[in-house]
This record gives sequence, structure tokens and C-alpha cells, in this order.
Amino acid sequence: MKKWKVIGFWLLVNGLCLGQLSAQVEEKEYLPVESKYKDPTSKVWINTYGKIRIGKRLFWDAQTHFRFQETEATPFVGQIAQVYNRHAIGYIYNKKVNFSLGGVLRVNFNTDEDSEDRNVVPEWRIWHQYQFAMPLYSAMIYHRLRIEHRWTQGFAEDSEYIFRNRWRYMFRAKIPLNSHKLKPKTLYVSPEAELIMQSGKAVVASPMEDLRLTTTLGYILTPRLTVAAGLMYSQGQDLGNGGIYKQSWTMRFHMYYSPDFRRVKNKLPDIHLDD
Repeated sequence: MKKWKVIGFWLLVNGLCLGQLSAQVEEKEYLPVESKYKDPTSKVWINTYGKIRIGKRLFWDAQTHFRFQETEATPFVGQIAQVYNRHAIGYIYNKKVNFSLGGVLRVNFNTDEDSEDRNVVPEWRIWHQYQFAMPLYSAMIYHRLRIEHRWTQGFAEDSEYIFRNRWRYMFRAKIPLNSHKLKPKTLYVSPEAELIMQSGKAVVASPMEDLRLTTTLGYILTPRLTVAAGLMYSQGQDLGNGGIYKQSWTMRFHMYYSPDFRRVKNKLPDIHLDD
């Protein structure tokens, strides 16, 4: 009799362990056999880029972005999704090379209309950037390397911050359409491609965060003010499952301003700072 009790207890313990293991397996999300693409979402970004000269070699890089994302109630523009405050101190190495180092406060808004989690959470970043410009006939070519160290969290009350690095390379051209050079009253077209990779403990099978392809049409109003608008297509791997890709179409509106309040005798020649 005692023997059967021992066997019964052993079977009960093993059954509980197997049940727990089965539940964990069911909760775990596996990579699909083939890549899956989510339906594209529509977004609208309104961005300002300030390059404010504060010294002979130094400038203040001041950027503010308002980003909207579609919802079921408003399918195109949608609701506010993120507000960026990106700032840095930049250093002008020469006319075609500059560097920046600073921080970012991004405010994320919950766009899930059915969610009962928090509506707003902050995101923190440290970023540094290396930009190189080179003339090509009447156009200007830009290479930009940007590295970001970011701390993000979900909208759930008990979600913890996770740390990731972002590795970004952007290639961009500015080609004048009604002039032989980029100067005031010039209309230009700007094709752009940016690859954003990510790394960190939370990144298991999703290193490609985003691939952005953009075409922008801009107009140089004055040497200190430019406006532009364009359309961007992007796709990237879902952080939780690298076999699932998200897509989006984004209308982008930009204003570039570069005030210089220094005395004329202290000013350097024009430099290629446009982001």
C-alpha cells in the first residue's frame, strides 16, 4: 500500500511539472515558418530642426517632433503617438564635417483604443551623431552615423525599462531643381535611405528595427530657413518576434532654421549643417 502511495505521489508531481512546462511552451511565441507582414499603418510627422550657432565651433542642435498615428476612429492622421524633444551640443570640425552629443526625452502615447493600460510613458535616450557632407556637381550628398542608447518601457503599470542600442546610417542627397546650386529661392528634391539596427538583451531575433525610404521636396526660403515635405515608407522587425514585420506610410513635414546671433566678424563661412 505504501508503495502505491509513493508511485501516486510521483505521478502527481510529474503531472504538475509537465502541466507547468506545457503552459510555458504555449505562452512562448515562436518564429513563423515564413515572414509575416502586418498591414501598413499611416502616420503624419511634423518636425522642426534648429541649428543655433552659439560659438565659433559650437552649435545647439534643437529638434522637436510631433508624430501622429492612425486609429480606428481617425484612419489617416489619427492621434498623437509621440512627442520628441531631441537636443545636443554640436561641434563643427570643418565646413563639411560636424559632430553632436546630447539627450532625448520622447513622450509615448498609447494609441490602442481598447487598452486599459497607461496612456503616457516617457522614453529616455543618449545620442551621438557624426555627419559628413560632400558636393557632387550641383547637388550635396550627406552621410550620417547616429548611435542611440535608449531606455523604453511598455504601457502596463508593472512594465520595467529595457535597454537597447540603436545603430543608424542614413544616406541623403539634396538636388536643386530650378538652380545650379542650393541657395535661397531654390526648389530641391531629396531622396533618402536610412537603416536602423538595434541590439540588447531584449533583441533576440529582431536586429533590424527599421528601414526607411523617403523622398522629400524642399524649398530654401532664406539662408536661415527651409521648409520641406515628403513621403516615407518603412518596415522593420517586431521586437517580440523577428519573423513579423511592421510597415508604415508616413507623411513628413519639416522646418529647418539656423539663427546666428554672433557678430559678423566672428562668423565662419557657410557650413553644411542641414539634417
